[in-house]
Amino acid sequence: MLDHEERFLFREEILTLGNALSEPGQLDNVEDLLADVTTSPRFDADVFTLERSLQVMLGNRAGSTLIGLLTVTREVFEEVGQIGLAPEIGERIVGWRARFGLAIDNALNFLNNPDGIQGHNFGTQVMHGDAGSTLQGRLTLVRYNNEPQFFIADADILLHIAGDLMEQLGEHLEPEMVDAELVSRLREAVERIERRAGTPVGPTTTED
Repeated sequence: MLDHEERFLFREEILTLGNALSEPGQLDNVEDLLADVTTSPRFDADVFTLERSLQVMLGNRAGSTLIGLLTVTREVFEEVGQIGLAPEIGERIVGWRARFGLAIDNALNFLNNPDGIQGHNFGTQVMHGDAGSTLQGRLTLVRYNNEPQFFIADADILLHIAGDLMEQLGEHLEPEMVDAELVSRLREAVERIERRAGTPVGPTTTED
């Protein structure tokens, strides 16, 4: 719960937000923005700019307050009803919290995880040196804050990583976690590696 000073500051922030939302068309504009962002295929990345978009739309204080209000604890949120917002504004905020709050909160938690990865790119390159040519892989991991991180390693290192991933993830996978197309890709990739390495495809049998 909020103490006296916190309640005073909270009231000031909520009233500022209420004034910003009372502008003609703002309630619908904010709701459209929240709906667009939370239904975007790139929601985990787009939520990173949501607060800034709301600040542009409502003003810096009001935009930040709204994000906080949609993700604040229930005990604090319930105090909004005691501040005296216009009924339409109060009802909209309650509806937004119910409709969008959890999704936004979860996405922001992912953003606060520095190791969270939302995508990747991979390419190959050949390095030429005195000892000959070396095949390398160039891996780019894209974090939830849209910052890329690059890794370059020789092919044998990356293949060992791939082997570790497949072995250890395979121990815990459930049927719904992997689709048939991905399994087919993995199988074809292993067969391609076997052909390039000159090893037989499929299980090896021995004669008695």
